[in-house]
Amino acid sequence: MDDIQIGQFLDNRYEILEKIGTGGMSVVYKARCHRLNRFVAIKVLKSELAENEELRRRFHAESQAVAMLSHPNIVAVYDVNHTDNVDYIVMELIEGKTLKEYINLKGILHWKEALHFTIQIVKALGHAHYRGIIHRDIKPHNIMIQKDGSVKVADFGIARLLSTQSTMTQEALGSVHYISPEQAKGGQVDARSDLYSLGVVMYEMLTGRLPFEGDSAVSVAIQHISSIPLQPREINPDIPVGLAQITMHAMEPNLDLRYPTAAAMLQDLEEFRKNPSVEFEYPSVPVPENTESGPVSRLLRRGGQEGAKRYPGNALSRDKTSDEEYRKNREKAERTTMLVGTSLVAVFVIAVFWFLLLPFINSILAPNTARVAVDSFTGKNINDILSNSEYTKIYSFVVNDIESDTVDKGIVISQNPAAERTVSPGEGGTVEVTLDVSKGAREVFMPDVTNKDYREVQSIFEQLDFGLKVELQGEPDDSITRGYVMETIPAAETRLVRNMTITVIYSTGPEIVTVAVPEVTGFSLNNAIARLQSYDLSYEVQYDYSDTYDENIVSFQGWPAGEEVPIHSVIYLTVSLGPRPADAPDNGAVG
Repeated sequence: MDDIQIGQFLDNRYEILEKIGTGGMSVVYKARCHRLNRFVAIKVLKSELAENEELRRRFHAESQAVAMLSHPNIVAVYDVNHTDNVDYIVMELIEGKTLKEYINLKGILHWKEALHFTIQIVKALGHAHYRGIIHRDIKPHNIMIQKDGSVKVADFGIARLLSTQSTMTQEALGSVHYISPEQAKGGQVDARSDLYSLGVVMYEMLTGRLPFEGDSAVSVAIQHISSIPLQPREINPDIPVGLAQITMHAMEPNLDLRYPTAAAMLQDLEEFRKNPSVEFEYPSVPVPENTESGPVSRLLRRGGQEGAKRYPGNALSRDKTSDEEYRKNREKAERTTMLVGTSLVAVFVIAVFWFLLLPFINSILAPNTARVAVDSFTGKNINDILSNSEYTKIYSFVVNDIESDTVDKGIVISQNPAAERTVSPGEGGTVEVTLDVSKGAREVFMPDVTNKDYREVQSIFEQLDFGLKVELQGEPDDSITRGYVMETIPAAETRLVRNMTITVIYSTGPEIVTVAVPEVTGFSLNNAIARLQSYDLSYEVQYDYSDTYDENIVSFQGWPAGEEVPIHSVIYLTVSLGPRPADAPDNGAVG
């Protein structure tokens, strides 16, 4: 909504702090949740769309469905609400760049980085597809990259609403570069459509360009249906063959030949990650034999093969050279071959003799140069070595600093040449020795994971590659959202030890305290109320006639005595009006 004011409160809870983005149907603000004391993102439906009652209904229905998703690579939805003519979604606030901004900044991404992002995106899609939710608008603009390199996919369910708008906005032009052929045709959309769009995102990450460009959304959409993109390796030869094949298989225009599920695509990505030299074979439509009279199938470039199949041109007419000319050319070739072979043998023999005689020649030319038996430096302190004048007369040292969890800082781990090996001094009269010196264990510090979903922290610690083990511990808390981290042991910024155990304490929500319901049947109303209140229980009263209990005596209680219920629960009491008069209608309890 365009008239939200900075500083305005929604539902007396969310304070609007600043505008951070505008989309096709909403405006996004940064806000503070004063109830849970955390920053959130609030997506507000634009005022002109909020006037459409059907769109508003679907906005809430789609958002509530997405709120049920829970995955570390999907932006979490906390709340969906309507207040003061404002329809809004409260979401996790992501600090970072969109993948589109990142691509614009870096251009072509290294294939390992593209693979890292793709695996996270396909895991998010798999989680959503399993729950029957199709994104419909996968593009780099909807993918957030956090500072730790993890990825969050945003705007699930929003594209279904955008599809109800008839105008081609600038946002639609941005999305059409990534839509599947079936979307471009206005056909049925399923999980495979998201995988096609992911293939386009991969293509852009790996090549720095889109597979199809055009002046209008319509022209780009038509290309998705009928045109052939260049193979990624024709643009960037550094892309491994297997990853290029996965990209093009995801972008397969034929639905029946495309990846059927996110799980199938993830399986190939994981196989490639373990073995980057792997190549894949995918089913394809047969290539037409006549490539001159008709168009070549788009599968020549898009079916996952390395490139278009090559067809020979017309054969040359047979050689008309005479037999005599042929014989002369053959004899000339044989003489040339013999001459080259003899020359190569001679060069080889000379090289062998030179190698064998070189030490003898050196001893004649430099009779005063004595060979040196290299000292042992392994296990010694580098400072002691470099400060030893006897060593510095004989050796020139090249020092490499190496991380080591087992060797103390400053101690030599290995050397080259090895100890006791005899070598001749080089220029300057010294022997060059390379020393690998420990710079100690890698320093890793505890990241701040508070206010993150506890299910995310495992992947965060795995990315540290420090062998950390995570122990989860849930504790009740009235102020922290259920599932979010409250504390870690050790605390943030603490230096970690390899293979140590990290304790992550997360909120299980407000603690539920129960109490046993006291017996109040047969008590006067005042005594019953006093007794319930002493147990922190509430009550509601209704009246009815009773032949068993005197007037103003509790004749029935909703929860039986001894039943465990949460404190502050309401106990319904029926209070006697005494025996029913003969003329009283039998209409049940009297309110």
